[in-house]
Amino acid sequence: MISKFELISQDELLSRLRRTRLQGFGRPFIYENAELNIVEAVDPRRLAPAQRFVLTSGIEAIETLADEFRQRGIDIFGLRGGIVFSTEETSEAIPFIPPIIEESAEPDGRIVWLINDGIHRVYAAMKLGRKLNIVLARNVPSEYPYYAYALPNGWDDVTEFAELQEGFQKKTYRDPSGYKALFRDFNEVLPGVQKQRKQTNPAHLKP
Repeated sequence: MISKFELISQDELLSRLRRTRLQGFGRPFIYENAELNIVEAVDPRRLAPAQRFVLTSGIEAIETLADEFRQRGIDIFGLRGGIVFSTEETSEAIPFIPPIIEESAEPDGRIVWLINDGIHRVYAAMKLGRKLNIVLARNVPSEYPYYAYALPNGWDDVTEFAELQEGFQKKTYRDPSGYKALFRDFNEVLPGVQKQRKQTNPAHLKP
């Protein structure tokens, strides 16, 4: 159960995200000169996944959170800013924001709205038949694309698992020899917003 929460305004959220750094390449501010906006009521099927899985526990957690905040008059799929909340089980501050999406040029010529962070939020909205608000980043420096490619068959390539198995490759990485160099470090500006998942990638992939 949620014990307390506070809202993050749209201006504060976008200001924080603008200070997001890459993990490598000298850690530049990836969105410093990008266009960042809240886009409302987006069909989740329009958004392109790069990740091949979602976890049942993650989907259930989003559904529970949606129900609890609905009772407090807040639609978590319609946020224009964010929420920081804590629960009766832990005093840890937990941020919840709209999914972060980047307009991405893919090698096959497609221009897609690629899910950078928040695939469980997007999947839960799709499962519930909901549209949702997103943070959309455009004009991201082309030399620093998202660190994985959009899945060729979109949501048909995403599998829901109870638990990830060893050797499961989560994404198709742009640079398998050091894919985390292009990783966007949102935890630095919103501590706890990026979940650390079980490491399952094959040994030849180096973060």
